[in-house]
Amino acid sequence: MDYKDTKAALSTITYNKNEIEAPTENIYQAISIISKRAEQINSDLKRELVDKLDEFATYNDSLEEVFENKEQIEVSKFYERLPKPTAIAVDEWLNDKVYFRTPETE
Repeated sequence: MDYKDTKAALSTITYNKNEIEAPTENIYQAISIISKRAEQINSDLKRELVDKLDEFATYNDSLEEVFENKEQIEVSKFYERLPKPTAIAVDEWLNDKVYFRTPETE
């Protein structure tokens, strides 16, 4: 999924509790689902960032030399400016983009 085009909030905002719990009718279950989705988003973003940074990596045998690559810095700054995984997960939850199921009802 492309997290770069998300409309999630960049800073902390207050959400309506009733909107969050509406799909499950249980706030704790809703938060649990959102947190699991946030963990998935975080691992996806981390994997994507590491892959992009590896493209610019220069390997050498000397531990004393540290090279600062401008491209690496720009990529890192871009990912730092993205909304946090929890904000993306809440945005997806409120826009009905998260699929969940409960084994008890199936």
